[in-house]
Amino acid sequence: MVGKLTRVTLCLLALVMAGCSVNPVTGEQELTLISTEQEVAIGEQNYVPSQQSQGGQYAIDPTVQAYVALVGNKLARVSDAPNLPYEFVVLNNAVPNAWALPGGKIAINRGLLTLLNDESELAAVLGHEIVHAAARHGAAQMTRGMFIGLGAQVATVAAQAEGYGQLAGLAAQLGGGAWMAKYGRDDELESDHYGMEYMARAGYSPDGAVQLQQLFVKLKGGKTEDFLSQLFASHPPSQARVNANTARAGTLPKGQKYKSRYQQNIAQLRKDEAAYAAQEKAQTALEEKRAKVALSHLDKAISIQPREGQFWELRGHAWAMLGNTAKAEKAFNTAIKRSPGYYSPRLYRGLLRYERGKTNSAYGDLNASYKLLPTEAAAYYLGEISLARGDRQQALNFYRNASTGEGDLSDRAQIKMIDLELSEKPEKYVLSKPVVAQNGYLNIALKNNSPIAVVGVRVEVVQMLDSYTAGKTSTLRGSYSLSPGQQKVIKTRIGPLGEASEVEDYRVRVVAARPASQKEKR
Repeated sequence: MVGKLTRVTLCLLALVMAGCSVNPVTGEQELTLISTEQEVAIGEQNYVPSQQSQGGQYAIDPTVQAYVALVGNKLARVSDAPNLPYEFVVLNNAVPNAWALPGGKIAINRGLLTLLNDESELAAVLGHEIVHAAARHGAAQMTRGMFIGLGAQVATVAAQAEGYGQLAGLAAQLGGGAWMAKYGRDDELESDHYGMEYMARAGYSPDGAVQLQQLFVKLKGGKTEDFLSQLFASHPPSQARVNANTARAGTLPKGQKYKSRYQQNIAQLRKDEAAYAAQEKAQTALEEKRAKVALSHLDKAISIQPREGQFWELRGHAWAMLGNTAKAEKAFNTAIKRSPGYYSPRLYRGLLRYERGKTNSAYGDLNASYKLLPTEAAAYYLGEISLARGDRQQALNFYRNASTGEGDLSDRAQIKMIDLELSEKPEKYVLSKPVVAQNGYLNIALKNNSPIAVVGVRVEVVQMLDSYTAGKTSTLRGSYSLSPGQQKVIKTRIGPLGEASEVEDYRVRVVAARPASQKEKR
């Protein structure tokens, strides 16, 4: 045992040594078990779904997207990792926030743009996020997550010849969530520090970073903290950061702020602020089940900016709440025309059509939505339609994807999945094990490891001639029923066994089971 532990320790140490790399920004040696190529792949894989899940791209004024990308690329070129495949997008999201995925995939919400005063403050936001990517903070975050999550896996992974590849696979699994977790204090300060240097290299006033932190501290002290919780979770403001940025700014060259240029480029957002304020009131009214009040606010929003798809989607929800499905579908149609690349109106039009019995058109909407963002709701109802069409395998795949979430639909999808799999893989849910009874005869211990009642459980017993050769095979007479989680011991006529160890000569397997009907559950 000691020798095995020593080998595991040495293997793990080798992985740690192999994972040491130089931080491109600080020049310091750091432990990173994620390669740059893997970082880039993780960022690319998650970039579009992350945008979809947070409002999609802002599309009313393409000038805003182009402007932010121009400023971002200007900073990226003078960063310590200029060759990363940087991308910059503005999201149609009111929450004032910005984030960076591994590999340089960066987003900023329109809600933050309207709070900034000039281009230097925008440069401070983007420069900060660029440092997160350039300094490989996401890779470090994933590496920490890997070591926390490895646990019992470490011995197996370290003992295998391809162990590093397995760690990389674990990194990919963790990747989707690790970059969204809030960065540590050191990462945030590092991003402030070097982000200001990038600003200076690009000709911006580093005072923009001071003003930005002052804004965040002011917002946190106001009445909007709930609204800004996402921002504060990932970018915690403090007077200490204001002071650090002030001191840092004093060591850097003075640059430009470009206030008029900034205001000119976000002029459409400024013009539409009243429309988005009305949208927020409509959302609150819908949460309070006041659909008619929501519609009045949306009328105002649409009168200011009729091209905003989110306003029309909310109208669809309001009309659906009032039971007017025809007007609801019409509103969703308009939302899709206004935002053809956004998943949400397609999802809700698909759900509405499903409820109205229009399963073919519902399938088209739900599938289009699912391709943009695989949601639990889309997966569940795509499974329902596939099952009704007789495509059990496709239904099973959709139910399996829907079951990974939380909530009622996930629970229902899990039950549907078990229903479909029980007939083909009963041993996956009903566990079996040979045991020796006190009288020396062979017994079979069964356990229903599923959340549903099962009936018709049949068990096969094989007497092995040796470790690889099966001998006599028999199926126990009768069938058995098990409630969720229930365990049961079945007696057999095999025996008595000469020694307890002879139980190892037998293999048992559940060969049949099915979900209990409502009548059988009683």
